[in-house]
Amino acid sequence: MSSPEQVITVLRAELRAASITYKELAERIEMSESSVKRMFGQKDMALSRLAQICKAAGIPMEDVLRRAADARTHADTLTAAQEKSLMANPHLLLVAICCLGHWTLDQIIETYSVSEPECIGLMVELDRLGLIELKPGNRYSLRVSNAFRWIADGPVQQYVREHVVGDYFGGRFDGHGEMLMCVPARLSAASAQEMTHKVQQLAGELARLHQNDRRLASSERDGFTLLLGLRSWEFGAFTALRRK
Repeated sequence: MSSPEQVITVLRAELRAASITYKELAERIEMSESSVKRMFGQKDMALSRLAQICKAAGIPMEDVLRRAADARTHADTLTAAQEKSLMANPHLLLVAICCLGHWTLDQIIETYSVSEPECIGLMVELDRLGLIELKPGNRYSLRVSNAFRWIADGPVQQYVREHVVGDYFGGRFDGHGEMLMCVPARLSAASAQEMTHKVQQLAGELARLHQNDRRLASSERDGFTLLLGLRSWEFGAFTALRRK
C-alpha cells in the first residue's frame, strides 16, 4: 500500500509532465490557487478530491496509484547492460539524458536535430530498457528514483571522464549565472555522507527549477549543466610534497 505522501508526490509529477500549473488546475476544479497549493503542500487529500483532480487534468487515477505503489521499488541505477545499450546509440543517450532532466517531447525536437517519429522511437526504446514508462500522448514518467546516478566506473561514467569532463571544464565559467568552485576539506565519514545527501538535494533543486521554467518561452531559457562530484582526493603534485 502506498502512502498518501507518495500518491500526492506522483500526482504533482504527473501535473508537471502535463504542463498543468496550480493556477490552471485551480480554475479547472473551481478552487483558489492558494487552496490548491496548501492542499499539495500539506499532502492531505481526500480520495474524491484525487479523483476530481485526475479527471480535470486528464490523468488516469489508476496510473497515479500504481506509480505511487511502485515508488519504493524504483532503482537508483541502471544495469551495466542498460548503460551499454545507451552508449551504443548517441541519439538514445541524448534522449535518455533529456528524459532524466524531465524534458518534454516537444522540447527535445525543438532543440536537437531529431524528428518527432525518431524521438518517439527512441522513447519506446528507453521504455524497453526500463528508464521511462511511455504513456499516451507521448508523455512519460521515470522508472528510476530521484536519487538516480550512473554506475560508478560504468560505461557512462567512463565516457564522461574521457570525453565530457575536458569539454565541460574547458569553459571560463565567467558567464551570467556561472561559477566554478573547488573547496577542499577534511571530514569524518559521517560528515562526508551528510555532504553527499546535500549534493543530492541540490540536484533535486535544479530539477525543480527546470520544471518551473518549462512554461517560459525558449528565448528566455538557456542550457545549464551542474557537474557535481565529492571524493576522497588530493592533487598528485601535492601528494608528492607530503612528509615521508
